[in-house]
Amino acid sequence: MTENQIIGSRQEYWHSLAHEDVLRALRTEPGGLADSEVRVRMAQYGPNRLTPPKCRSPLQRLLMQFHNILLYVMLGAAAITAFLHHWVDTGVLLAAVVINAIIGFIQEGKAEAALDAIRAMLSPHATVIRAGSRREIDATDLVPGDLVFLVSGDRVPADLRLVSVKDLRVEEAALTGESMPVEKSIDTVSADAPLGDRYDMAYSGTLVVYGQATGVVVATGAATELGKINEMLTGIQSLTTPLLRQIDRFGRVLALAILGMSAATFVLGTMWRDHEPAEMFMMVVALAASAIPEGLPAIMTVTLALGVQRMARRRAIIRHLPAVEALGSVTVICSDKTGTLTRNEMTVQRVVCGGHVFDVGGVGYAPVGDFSIDGRIIDTEHYPALAMAIRAGVLCNDARLRQEDNSWHVEGDPTEGALLVLGGKTRFWQHAGETAWPRLDSIPFESQHRFMATHHRDSDGDSWFFVKGAPERILDMCSFQLSRDGEHPVDVDTWRRMATDTAAQGLRLLALACKRATPEGERLSLSDLEDGYTLLALVGIIDLPRKEAIRAVAECHHAGIRVKMITGDHAETARAIGAQLAIGVGKPAITGAEVALMDDAALRRVAMEVDVFARASPEHKLRLVQALQAHGQVVAMTGDGVNDAPALKCADVGVAMGMKGTEAAKEAADMVLADDNFATIASAVREGRAVYDNLKKFILFMLPTNGGEALVVIAAILFELALPLTPAQVLWINMVTSSTLGLALAFEPAEHGIMNRRPRPPGEALLSGFFVWRVLMVSVLMMTGALGLFLWELEIGTSIETARTMAVNAVVVAEMFYLVNSRYILASVVNLEGLTGNRYILLAIAACIPLQLAYTHTPMMQSIFDSTDLSLLEWAKVLGAGLLVFCVAELEKFVIRQTRLASRLAPHEQ
Repeated sequence: MTENQIIGSRQEYWHSLAHEDVLRALRTEPGGLADSEVRVRMAQYGPNRLTPPKCRSPLQRLLMQFHNILLYVMLGAAAITAFLHHWVDTGVLLAAVVINAIIGFIQEGKAEAALDAIRAMLSPHATVIRAGSRREIDATDLVPGDLVFLVSGDRVPADLRLVSVKDLRVEEAALTGESMPVEKSIDTVSADAPLGDRYDMAYSGTLVVYGQATGVVVATGAATELGKINEMLTGIQSLTTPLLRQIDRFGRVLALAILGMSAATFVLGTMWRDHEPAEMFMMVVALAASAIPEGLPAIMTVTLALGVQRMARRRAIIRHLPAVEALGSVTVICSDKTGTLTRNEMTVQRVVCGGHVFDVGGVGYAPVGDFSIDGRIIDTEHYPALAMAIRAGVLCNDARLRQEDNSWHVEGDPTEGALLVLGGKTRFWQHAGETAWPRLDSIPFESQHRFMATHHRDSDGDSWFFVKGAPERILDMCSFQLSRDGEHPVDVDTWRRMATDTAAQGLRLLALACKRATPEGERLSLSDLEDGYTLLALVGIIDLPRKEAIRAVAECHHAGIRVKMITGDHAETARAIGAQLAIGVGKPAITGAEVALMDDAALRRVAMEVDVFARASPEHKLRLVQALQAHGQVVAMTGDGVNDAPALKCADVGVAMGMKGTEAAKEAADMVLADDNFATIASAVREGRAVYDNLKKFILFMLPTNGGEALVVIAAILFELALPLTPAQVLWINMVTSSTLGLALAFEPAEHGIMNRRPRPPGEALLSGFFVWRVLMVSVLMMTGALGLFLWELEIGTSIETARTMAVNAVVVAEMFYLVNSRYILASVVNLEGLTGNRYILLAIAACIPLQLAYTHTPMMQSIFDSTDLSLLEWAKVLGAGLLVFCVAELEKFVIRQTRLASRLAPHEQ
């Protein structure tokens, strides 16, 4: 294989080549690259950095914020009000337009920080061998073929094929999702091995947590795995949320409807009724002003902002306002496993020893839990083999278990910490064990021999060796096993079968053994550990699911939301955890390698059928999200690593972990979980549904109130009646009532049973058939009350000024009553909770009443709007018009509820 075939080709097989072949292909000598060769390769491959994407200028981004149909409508409304010299209205509308544009501008700028966060993960320095000498260089100067030294604490500066290793462990969670540090070696792995199983590779951006190594650079900059993620993230276009797509369609339809209605009214008035064009133009302006929902963008912003506050109290931090509502429309949640669905605390759940299988109770690092056999709680003191196994696990251990502020913490390796917790559950504490059995020497865990060993002296002065490690390695060292009645020759087949059974339950395995012996020399050596050991136990360890996550998954399923687990862990572990969470029960777990072999059509089918995906790479996660979206699903994706950033950005709602998440994941996400808890997502979905409900309630309140005013004007023109409302009076109603009253609906709490509903269909139109019916019905009711009262008053000889004053008040009072109706879309409000449950509605009505009294009775307002004083009888008639709307609206809800109930019961009755 030639250099040109390998270097920079971005092929995927470095891990399957022997390190000698890699060095030969890259023409790397033991003394490293010559300086002249470095210059040639730098010119060919460029610096080891991630290229920043091309970004729009700040001015371009700002101008694009105004490219929105609703903002066009608001600008049109501002122009109309300016034409009418209503400068306050004009100022309010223009301020709303500018504020919305600024918010969008700021949010878009924050989204671009995700790429900066990934680029920041690159190591700034590297230690290399060049021209026969070791030197420290800027990591951007690395080229393929460079020899790089790694030590504990280093961030890997480029993708390396390891050529020598000494006890190397690398934290790869940010790249692969693997929850534990990975032990590295120089042995080749198969060409199709997933990223997390390439033990002979060290990847750019990962962290060395233990040991030393030397590796040869095989990829730099954009050719690294980190670079590929950066390119994926650059190429992903952020999706708009379902609400924004609905509002965009709604705004277009509404804008066309307003323009069409205005034009038709102008033509009818001038050509059919022979009104003066100038007069009709002023009326059309008033009609358009009454129909434009100028309060919608403001109410959207306020409602979403309130949702942000409520979610923040539930530990969910929203970065992008529209994500609040998008959560309410989610149909699929793709969740990471470690720390989100699980506790991220390793726990011993099973101990196989002495001819028994012991189940261990308790979760996490608190040393509390019972031991049982077949469901029967036992006293550990009656099982000496178990006691000896626990002693071995506690003594052959470098971790520390501490209690701080009534909370237990592990310092060191989480797996070793689980063994200390196991000892604490039998009251065998580490400090007591080390006092009675002091450690004399130890051999730390190394990937070459895959075990740890310690040398102790017991209270009688006898010398003991304890070892723990991979079961197959410890079995090779053992000649005996400790049973209930003493030592016997080891039954290898039985232990292997028990190891297979335990691993099939998703547990990580450790074997424990001991030997009463004295070192051959002054120090413990590998020659002392070759054979003659007594196998004590197999220990099964697992990161258990959070109890609240189990409840939250059940709640999501009840709400019609599918939960899928996409993790970097092994398939057996993923399937076992999934079963405990009721995710993917009875279904297979698909690995990333299997996903890679599927075409897009096959993946779309599998993505809907399978719920557990293991050993998933960044490309796999991204393809899974895209496959679900291709099915019309609204997808929320959780993640914490840089490997999750592309999928987080692509998802409808990206959810990053706040405690263990990388900055790249947080910047790419729409929401950050402050507690890394899946249950918080379920709470956020509930809040998101409430936000969408409140927006629907506002629209159902706003459109009929605007529609009622428009119908009053249209009816007067068509039937050649005196105008019940002047343009100025129409604008007064809009300014004082429609938006200000409706704003109170933003504070509505979630309705009971909100999580019992199925998710709304992703393609559902905002203006459904029911919405159209409700808008028309209430609009006609308001027109009937206001126009009917106006004509009645004219018929009995009331002045037109008084009749118009009553018509204006009739519209406003009807809106006050209908505001109470709007608290529930279908449920009745005729109860204490319905009438008084939202104090902001009561405050809004209380604020509106003095404004209407001032409009009606103060001389200044009378001179501006041609209003007049009203008598108590006339006020009573106005209240009657409002009650008409309230009563008929409640009756309509009752009929719909009964009809739906009957339709649900009909099949059972048959």
